[in-house]
Amino acid sequence: MAKKSRHPETIVLHAGWRADPTTGAVAPPIYQTTSFQFQSAEHASNLFALKELGNIYTRLGNPTTAILEDRIAALEGGAAAVALASGQAASAFSIQNLARAGDNVVSSTDLYGGTWNLFANTLKDLGIEVRFADPADPESFRRATDDRTRAYYAETLPNPKLAVFPIAEVAAIGRPLGIPLIMDNTAAPLLCRPLDHGAAVVVYSTTKYIGGHGTSIGGVLIDGGNFDWEANPERQPLFNTPDPSYHGAVWSNAVKGLGPIAYAIRARVVLLRDLGAAMSPFNAFQFLQGMETLPLRMPRHCANALAVVEFLKGRKDVAQVIHPSIQTGVKRERADKYLSGGYGGLVGFELVGGREAGRKFIDALELFYHVANIGDARSLAIHPASTTHSQLTPEEQLATGVTDGYVRLSVGLEHIEDIIADLESALATAG
Repeated sequence: MAKKSRHPETIVLHAGWRADPTTGAVAPPIYQTTSFQFQSAEHASNLFALKELGNIYTRLGNPTTAILEDRIAALEGGAAAVALASGQAASAFSIQNLARAGDNVVSSTDLYGGTWNLFANTLKDLGIEVRFADPADPESFRRATDDRTRAYYAETLPNPKLAVFPIAEVAAIGRPLGIPLIMDNTAAPLLCRPLDHGAAVVVYSTTKYIGGHGTSIGGVLIDGGNFDWEANPERQPLFNTPDPSYHGAVWSNAVKGLGPIAYAIRARVVLLRDLGAAMSPFNAFQFLQGMETLPLRMPRHCANALAVVEFLKGRKDVAQVIHPSIQTGVKRERADKYLSGGYGGLVGFELVGGREAGRKFIDALELFYHVANIGDARSLAIHPASTTHSQLTPEEQLATGVTDGYVRLSVGLEHIEDIIADLESALATAG
């Protein structure tokens, strides 16, 4: 039943695991080991030649991590997944798996600040150009495309703008050109399945809602198995020319016998092998625990966030509230189209008093934690102009949607009366 189910409540409890065949243990064990015994010389040869899948070394894969990968791939409707040490590693790998020096990627301007810096600076230093396009105009992605564009990239529910990305529209531009759309769905698990709308790859920081407990750092790439890497060989050379780092393998063909998982396999046996950003088995176990309650948590996050929005609207000390539920026009249409399960747990707002008011507000909070994270069971708050966006130029701040008085809330699972009481007290102090 678990293999056939499309219901997330069942998938997060059963996909990828039933019980330990030796002991009968129901909970997935933590395989805290570096290496795995080969059955024979032939078995080892087959594993390294990718004639069969199996365990070699925990940097490449681990049985505990594999359960998480299978479970999250099932949740997203994907073909395979690769767990990584952080969401930031997942974002970097998603691009490096397709692009090399001299290539480019077209990304939405609406990005988390850490991703913006990765794209605008670090990848640039590696010779990969990231061009930024305005998601309000999907055709801007086409205009930014040239012969060396390897992928489009965006966030489903971008942090901090919270304007839902036009997934199907941009995916439809890229596919005829041989360009896959990579979607960071960190802020919208269960609320949206980007692969259903044409995306080819999904990225998560599992640190956030997937875990929900704030104990572990991790990330994951999900290969949709729905993109034809051979259709345009010149567009995707890393998948259609011999790879000297892996015995001359041509990845679009090399693993066909294992399924439509060329993207995931290359990310694992090339990037994970060489760069080593492996998720620890213990963290994978922690994320499995968090996933079990994800379908229970997300509706509460969404409901509490809506109540916070209603509280903030109309306050004289709040210049603007940012949330998908109150956006108008095309922004609201996209939110309703892509967020079928709710509008998410993030709320942004701009204080009338600007930067100083933002700092006072943060310092006055008692229930909310002041942390650089989202997606915990606990309520969290941050003033990006003082932290993640403090080094951005005025133009970059405008592009990413952060003003001096902008505050981002990740609304948790506490009783809504306690959440609003803390906000009301802090706003009074900030004013």
